[in-house]
Amino acid sequence: MQIFQSLRPMIPLVVGLALGGTGVTLFRDSMPAAAGSPEERAQKLEHDLKRANLRIAALEESVPESRRRPTQTVTDRLRDLGQNIRDGRPVSPDDIFRASQPLLRDLAPLFDRMRVREGQRTIDSRVGEMARKYNLNASQQESLKQWFRQKAEDDAKAWTALVTQEGTRIEDLMRASRDARPDEGLDRFMENMLSGQDLAKFKTERINEKAQRVQQLADMKVERLNNIVSLDAEQTDKVFGIMARSSKDYDPALRIEGADGQALSSAGDSREAMLSVLRPDQRAAYDAEQKRRRDEASKDLEAIGLKLPAEWDPLDDF
Repeated sequence: MQIFQSLRPMIPLVVGLALGGTGVTLFRDSMPAAAGSPEERAQKLEHDLKRANLRIAALEESVPESRRRPTQTVTDRLRDLGQNIRDGRPVSPDDIFRASQPLLRDLAPLFDRMRVREGQRTIDSRVGEMARKYNLNASQQESLKQWFRQKAEDDAKAWTALVTQEGTRIEDLMRASRDARPDEGLDRFMENMLSGQDLAKFKTERINEKAQRVQQLADMKVERLNNIVSLDAEQTDKVFGIMARSSKDYDPALRIEGADGQALSSAGDSREAMLSVLRPDQRAAYDAEQKRRRDEASKDLEAIGLKLPAEWDPLDDF
């Protein structure tokens, strides 16, 4: 790898010199070089260069694609994007994000540590609260801290994998951030640690906590939709149930009025279920609002020389 890195900067110079002297080279190569002459030494250097180039190519192929050095630096890519903007060529936020991905990939270990360290205060606070509520001893508190630390590390790695993955869009990052659950899996861990009244108390409080999250999310989405299409009472109840069941926190065991039934498996399912409740005139109003918001966002970006991603949906959180 060191050989590859040290030789690579020489290649543009060698190529430039070779192209600049093409005519001379063609003539010279047609004649045998005298022993010990500069021509003979040049031919030997050219032969060595060809061997080096073959070696470089072989080394490059042996390196995993995710670890290969980019042909352009981040600065080069951003400079090209800036030139595209000045020239009036379309550039999207996703283009800027992808141009920055090599830098994000290199700095990923630092960002992971920052996220884990940032979460430590929350962990200490949460463990202290749970220790008081459920009578955790010192050993249990330490085990719970370790669980939260491991969860934070796993979440940080998952986030980094998404950020550095080829094809990731800004929209994917927004959705992942919105759906993040730092306490996902906590129920199973605590059920193995607690017993008796402490376990019963924990289960009750967790159910109430999840029910509150689900209800708040569903109420918010219903209100947003109502502001667009003016739902009637029956539609409001139906949409509330759909939105509640689409929540990551939803569980059929939760006692939420109007939200009975199985959880919806995807955002697409909840969107189709929600749209099926609307009357034709309401669906037309929904589509018009979707277009209006997209056009407005497009104009805002165009004002600074950017374009809206083709698949961006301003009503994605419904």
